[in-house]
Amino acid sequence: MIVLTVNSGSTSIKLGAYEVGRQSETRRIASERHPAAQAEKRQLLSSFLDRLRAAHFRPDAVAHRVVHGGAHFTRAVKIDAAVLAELDRLSELAPLHNPTAVSWIEAALHVCDPGVRQIAAFDTAFFAQLPPVASHYALPPGMGVDLGVRRYGFHGLAHEAMLRRWERLHPELPGGGRLITLQLGGGCSIAALSAGRPLDISMGFSPLEGLVMATRSGDIDAAVVPFLQQRLRQSAAEIIERLNREAGLAGLSGANGDFSALLSSPDPQARLAVDLYCYRARKYIGSYLAVLGGCDGIIFSGGVGEHVPAVRAQILQGMQWAGIELDSAANEACRGQEARLAAPRGRVAVEVIPADEDAMLTAAALQVACAPV
Repeated sequence: MIVLTVNSGSTSIKLGAYEVGRQSETRRIASERHPAAQAEKRQLLSSFLDRLRAAHFRPDAVAHRVVHGGAHFTRAVKIDAAVLAELDRLSELAPLHNPTAVSWIEAALHVCDPGVRQIAAFDTAFFAQLPPVASHYALPPGMGVDLGVRRYGFHGLAHEAMLRRWERLHPELPGGGRLITLQLGGGCSIAALSAGRPLDISMGFSPLEGLVMATRSGDIDAAVVPFLQQRLRQSAAEIIERLNREAGLAGLSGANGDFSALLSSPDPQARLAVDLYCYRARKYIGSYLAVLGGCDGIIFSGGVGEHVPAVRAQILQGMQWAGIELDSAANEACRGQEARLAAPRGRVAVEVIPADEDAMLTAAALQVACAPV
């Protein structure tokens, strides 16, 4: 079985092709990455398919990463007209992501052969069974769950991929033990996992909640939105758009949110942006240590989590009290590869594990394609 993966994020689009054998062993055939802003969907997909066909590969299924599945989609599904309409409706909850995913699905439907199965895998699915204390807001039913206002959680494919790899590396810990996973890319999130089950996640009703991100504010008092509406004479939708696209590292620093530039900048605003980013992450780690009752491991992933040692070091600074201590040399040497970073005297494992979201997409495609009709 040949599976094409389409992973559209807020900053990039990643295309992949995988051959799945009879024992579910997977071999990557091809992959490429493009800036999201420059992606011409049909043209990129057509060119990618042409290269596969030239190598005598034809996809049997296309697996699409979709950020928001709402309350309805709690597992991967085959895409039909009704599913596509529901995904479009959910765009109001994930305006940076779902419209893009829908447009990639429409492009794939246009350029692929009619017999190719189109499958949606959801970032919210991994967190669908969060405990009520983590999934509910303190709102009455008529304002909360009855209207679908709850904490959905996002980056589920990445957090599950980290967990699965961790489980293989640490078979001595049932279900992976007590784990804190950080996905630090353009969007950022942190999750608390216990024995393979999510207990909490920083992102909530939308991908805007939680950690400071490249262009997103993260946690903010809800009263700020109407206050800014009045002061700036803008609508709520316009304020939310700005919190998504003009805040975070980029907004606070006045720069583009690139960490290499921020870390080398003498500008006090750049220093504040980095400090706030790391402080917020450290604060969440502390709260999740309380949720989990301690921790067996901390995993970093994503573009920043994998490639910026200074950020990892600053996030974990001063956490020796919790048994969390980095080996400075190992941390500095790790840029983009899997590595163990804890100092020998540290009681908590600290590791970089690149999240293989494509493996999760491929597994989802296989599960849906092989399900009994």
